[in-house]
Formats: sequence, structure tokens, C-alpha cells
Amino acid sequence: MTSINATAPKKHHWATGLLVSMEDPKLRVKEDDKVVVIKDKYPKAQFHYLVLPKVNIPSIWHLKKENEDLLLHMANVAEELTKGHEDSEFLIGYHAVPSMQRLHLHVISTDFNSPCLKTKYHWNSFITPFFLHSTDIHNQLREKGELKKLKSEDSAQHLNTPLKCHKCPETPKNMPELKRHLLTHLPNQRTIV
Repeated sequence: MTSINATAPKKHHWATGLLVSMEDPKLRVKEDDKVVVIKDKYPKAQFHYLVLPKVNIPSIWHLKKENEDLLLHMANVAEELTKGHEDSEFLIGYHAVPSMQRLHLHVISTDFNSPCLKTKYHWNSFITPFFLHSTDIHNQLREKGELKKLKSEDSAQHLNTPLKCHKCPETPKNMPELKRHLLTHLPNQRTIV
């Protein structure tokens, strides 16, 4: 008969990893009574934060009209985060099909200079309409009381869009070529390894 070690760490499904990360002091940036801000464990840019509510909301598709104040608070916290990085531009928004459980707002610098940015999916999840800007989500919830979900086929189409630079018309053939090209938009920058 085998015994189970009661002190063995509990294994979590990868999709619930944000809940574990919220408790990690190495990743935690700030916290208030409504939200926790963490550094993305696999940042896709030099600066990549996630703003997560303390209340359990699985994703943006579970938001209701009564969550409007929380959404606004999350956006305000995101804006505050960008103020510490005046030399960088940021995108603030949500993925149309979140890969992780728990509502989370991305606050990501547009340099996209990171070794964790590896695939076309990573890239297109931030620079196509798959990335839902925070102000658009908040306005839609305020005006309509609910969010209109992106169709699955549209989400897939956005993620499969050919690579294109977000700052100029350049259309690289692959990710290494895109990453080299992105450096041309970063004066005095080097690749972060």
C-alpha cells in the first residue's frame, strides 16, 4: 500500500498558474484592496505586467455590468504602471481567448524585446484585433452591459495573420527576422537574452 506524502507540493494545472503567481513575492509588483499586479512570468517585452482582480472572475467573458468599477480600477492601475517607464510606449488590454484562468489585464511595452517572444501566436496575440484594448472593453461594458465575444474563426484568423511590424510596413518571413527588424525601432537597444 502506498502512502501519499502530505507535505508534497500540490501540482496545479498550467492554466491556473496565475493564481500561484499572484502569491509569488518575486513576481508581485504591487497590491491594493482590489487587485494584485505581477510581472508576467514569461514576458513578451521588456516590460510586461498583469493586473489581476482579487475577486475570482475567470475571464473577460464573465464580466457583468456590476464589474464596471473594477474594470476601471484595473485600467487606472495599469496606467499608473506605465508612468514609471516614460521612455516606453505601452499596450493595455486583454486577449480575446485568454490562455490562463483568472481575468488579467496585460500592460506590455511595445518594444517586444524579449527571449520569451518566440512564436507567431505570441506576436499576433498583441498586435492584431485578437488583443482587445482596455478602453474598448470598458466602453462596451458600460454602453451595452455585456461584451460581444469574438468568433472562434475570427480569433484563429487573427492569430494566423502573416507577420507584420507594428511600427512600419515591414513583413518579415519568420520570427527571427521580425525580432531583428524590431531592434531597428529601438535606438541604442540590444537584444535582451
